[in-house]
Amino acid sequence: MQLPNLVPIPELYVSYDSAQKLKVDAADLPSWDLTPRQICDLELLMNGGFNPLKGFLGRDDYDGVVENMRLADGTLWPMPITLDVSESFAERVAPGQDIALRDQEGVILAIMSVTDRWSPDKSREAEKVFGADDIAHPAVNYLHHQAGPVYLGGPVTGIQPPVHYDFKARRDTPNELRAYFRKLGWRKVVAFQTRNPLHRAHQELTFRAAREAQANLLIHPVVGMTKPGDIDHFTRVRCYEAVLDQYPAATTTMSLLNLAMRMAGPREAVWHGLIRRNHGCTHMIVGRDHAGPGKNSAGEDFYGPYAAQDLFAEYAGEIGIEMVDFKHMVFVQDRAQYEPADEVEEGATVLNISGTELRRRLSEGLEIPEWFSFPEVVAELRRTRPPRASQGFTVFFTGFSGSGKSTIANALMVKLMEMGGRPVTLLDGDVVRKNLSSELGFSKEHRDLNIQRIGFVASEITKNGGIAICAPIAPYATTRRSVREMIEQYGAFVEVHVATSIEECERRDRKGLYKLARAGKIKEFTGISDPYDVPENPELSLDTENVEVDHCAHQVLLKLEQMGLVAG
Repeated sequence: MQLPNLVPIPELYVSYDSAQKLKVDAADLPSWDLTPRQICDLELLMNGGFNPLKGFLGRDDYDGVVENMRLADGTLWPMPITLDVSESFAERVAPGQDIALRDQEGVILAIMSVTDRWSPDKSREAEKVFGADDIAHPAVNYLHHQAGPVYLGGPVTGIQPPVHYDFKARRDTPNELRAYFRKLGWRKVVAFQTRNPLHRAHQELTFRAAREAQANLLIHPVVGMTKPGDIDHFTRVRCYEAVLDQYPAATTTMSLLNLAMRMAGPREAVWHGLIRRNHGCTHMIVGRDHAGPGKNSAGEDFYGPYAAQDLFAEYAGEIGIEMVDFKHMVFVQDRAQYEPADEVEEGATVLNISGTELRRRLSEGLEIPEWFSFPEVVAELRRTRPPRASQGFTVFFTGFSGSGKSTIANALMVKLMEMGGRPVTLLDGDVVRKNLSSELGFSKEHRDLNIQRIGFVASEITKNGGIAICAPIAPYATTRRSVREMIEQYGAFVEVHVATSIEECERRDRKGLYKLARAGKIKEFTGISDPYDVPENPELSLDTENVEVDHCAHQVLLKLEQMGLVAG
């Protein structure tokens, strides 16, 4: 009898000749340009990584997955894999119709036969799948503020996989990995899921897991989408490659997984297990707070530290692979080695560096000890995350019209240019409107789009080591959060709330806008006929009433100095 990991997994691709014909036929079909997350999902649907799914979930399967982690036929599946689209696109599509699924450059990847179209209850999905309808959870925030309002379900016919130009030799389909294991005679394979660089504690954990399971080791990092603020996958893969020679080549391999994580904790662990089973693994490491997203709005962890292990254990038989569970690993100074935290006797000297502390040391250029990480990994991290005083960053002013944002931003720009060292760009709200967003109106949708454009330009400036100063009204908290996430991939985001009262802004009314708004001649005017979400935790809040502009700009400069972004 063959072991399950030696049998090929079903794929959804058609033959080359059929694919060429479908490409021609697809020219007349409605086309949906997939989002980055949908491209990740589609790739794993087509190559069998999401087996037994045959496409994006229909409504009955979706309801079953949301409610009890089961497809309509009772098969275990914990994560809704849905094609969310805009209302305008959904109106053009009816069940029984085919649509073309294309990447962001318009290349056709698949045909989907639509069987279902519905508007989901996203709050219910958030509560059931992620445990809370709390936008502090990145996937819940995505669900409410980025995902389309209508879901389409139906089977997928694969034409071609998405193209990856990076690390091509490290990317394997489930069947390619199964063939590799078969060729090497690996009957037992333990997968290590990671979205972070490998440090010494991870190495010790993986060594122990392979020994305990008497299995070969697959280091299987996620390179699709992870948590906003995570280190980019290019840096992480370079870190993995830098330490691969620490592992015995005959019993260890690495492959990249183009998965869009949801950070769903316990459900995500079960999902990861099913995906690894499809890739031919027989065991999987589940550690402390597996796929946890961090703190909720109340400042508490979304999931218990070992909730993922408990749920995985409950469904291990159906998942089809064994869990290797591990507790938090710490460095015991007395014995100069890593051990599970719960096995260390009381009184022993334990050393540990948290993720927050590691980021602080990187940002301040401080030493990172060899007991914690490998010099090669630290060198890669320092290349990507130099000390803060050498990084690009964005200062994002927000406040009512007439609050003084532009004036303070101009003063700050002059002060930073006087200091020198990095190029400084001012993205003033009115100037951007004239040069970048002249075709936009002032509806909520258009105002959001304008801020997204400002955020994109600021992120490019930040990524390339410059300083971006933005001064739009930016009334909506969700849009500001989206811009923050965009920029924090590359450098610091400093939100400055110019907290001038609406009464004072209206008294100043240099442009006469408030008068027009009061007269009803300007619709949806922030503070009068449209809301302003006051920033809850800005890096700095400025009171500009009876305060000189120079003093306000200096307050921002002092904040930048305190954060290590400019030299004192």
